[in-house]
Amino acid sequence: MLDLLVRNVRALTVSDERPRAHTVGVLHGRIVGVDEEVAGLPARTVVDGDGAVLTPGFADAHNHMVWYGLSLAEIDLSVCRTLDELYDTVAARAAELPADAWVIGSKYDDFVLGGHPDRAALDRAGGGRPVWLKHRSAHMCTVSSAILAQAGVLDGSARVPEGGVVARDDDGAPTGLLAEQAQQLVDALVKPYPVEELAAAIERAAKVYVTEGLTAVTEAGIGGGWIGHSPAEASAYHLARERGALPLRVELMPASEVLHPLGGNPADTGSVGVDLGLRSGFGDEFLRLGPMKIFTDGALSSRTAALTEPFCSHGGLGVLQDDPKVLREAIIAAHRSGWRVAAHAIGDRAIDLTLDAFEEAQRVLPRPDVRHRIEHAAMVRPDQLPRLVALGVVPVPQARFLYEIGDTMAEALGPARVPWLYRHQSFVDAGLRVPGSSDRPCVGVGAPLAGLRSMVERTTSAGVVLSPDERVDATEALRSCTAHPAWASHQEHERGRLAAGLRADMVLLDDDPTTVPSARISEIGVLATFVGGRCVHGAGSLRADGPVPV
Repeated sequence: MLDLLVRNVRALTVSDERPRAHTVGVLHGRIVGVDEEVAGLPARTVVDGDGAVLTPGFADAHNHMVWYGLSLAEIDLSVCRTLDELYDTVAARAAELPADAWVIGSKYDDFVLGGHPDRAALDRAGGGRPVWLKHRSAHMCTVSSAILAQAGVLDGSARVPEGGVVARDDDGAPTGLLAEQAQQLVDALVKPYPVEELAAAIERAAKVYVTEGLTAVTEAGIGGGWIGHSPAEASAYHLARERGALPLRVELMPASEVLHPLGGNPADTGSVGVDLGLRSGFGDEFLRLGPMKIFTDGALSSRTAALTEPFCSHGGLGVLQDDPKVLREAIIAAHRSGWRVAAHAIGDRAIDLTLDAFEEAQRVLPRPDVRHRIEHAAMVRPDQLPRLVALGVVPVPQARFLYEIGDTMAEALGPARVPWLYRHQSFVDAGLRVPGSSDRPCVGVGAPLAGLRSMVERTTSAGVVLSPDERVDATEALRSCTAHPAWASHQEHERGRLAAGLRADMVLLDDDPTTVPSARISEIGVLATFVGGRCVHGAGSLRADGPVPV
């Protein structure tokens, strides 16, 4: 007897063998068949989809779940349209807090506000409290004088990490803006976070994710560097899972700073890793280790991405996060030690460095079909495309950035380089699979359907279509949100499609994202979300004969 039978649906299976179906059968958390393969089989529960659309569960190949969960408890500055509005918002929150409490806000956008907040104004708005406002890109933050003093910036005792920038005015005084690695000066004051607090953040994020149809996500950097929140960050995920607060599948990327020499036998290939020699792939169906995450450069919005030619606005070539030799050696050591590598590389110079390192790593130790990744791959030159293909590298762009900050990025790069920006169809034409992702909370809207719409439209918030030749059709965009993230994680035989033998991760939608007008894609409602045949969202609204597995 089946555990679950979902019938009377318009199923988009994302499977070439059978692209569409109307019935899906589930047993022990896996799909056992569709249509005639399950016809006549009894089931403990039969769900009547009433003509709704069923797709594989959505996946986000690059998000920051803890960080997003923490931001849900912070001031949402994305709604502020002027600096005065931001200061008023900070003042209102500060008035609710004790005199020594930190005032923390997230997702401010200097392009929208007309500039970065001024620390003197933050001092006034916060009533002298420490004020920490995080830029929407995560590559910058602005802080008040109280934090600069605690960090040693005001008296000159602070040691700014390599690749960090402390912005100063014409008189040499700190403005409060800290970019890239300089943010570690603030991190040192607040980290590590308690594991309990991180587990609560994971739970908050998960509750949102399942309402959006997400059934699997990759956490892009934990445990170390400015991206991590605690050396024990993985244990927060374990804790959330033990409490039943992690209803979806999570792949964890340890930050490069976490890997260290293991001191194993000289005959061992692996020389670096995490304790006990754990590496990519360790774990189970709900929680597993993914690639090592390493930063090679910054961001376009902060003009810190590493370019081969200067930015059109404000000039400069951006910055590499460390000495090129150090970055290359870290990537090669991880490769030799059995890790997949996920290299944050946005500018074309950073992408050159990353591809060179991947190529050298394969010469040192060939690993067929390893599927190293370039996170963002934001500006890929035409001559870099064949190298991506030859090395089997997975590009992981974020289409939603085109809508939210596409105008800013286009201004920074100029018309000649806009065609390189967050490519998609070029990757597909070259034979590459493109996993969809959000980089949430670096975007205001991280829902997968919003990202799917941006893959199809490539329209900025000002209504400009950036590189229309890079648009993909909605069917390919759906693959990017389902099958391709699974493939990037070496999980294509476990999830990502509605086919016999795969995990029963499914989403019931109130319309078809492959046929509705593109403007409607992001408005499609998520009726129910299933993970391993369990309904983790929307069970109460289903028409069912028998108890819905939850």
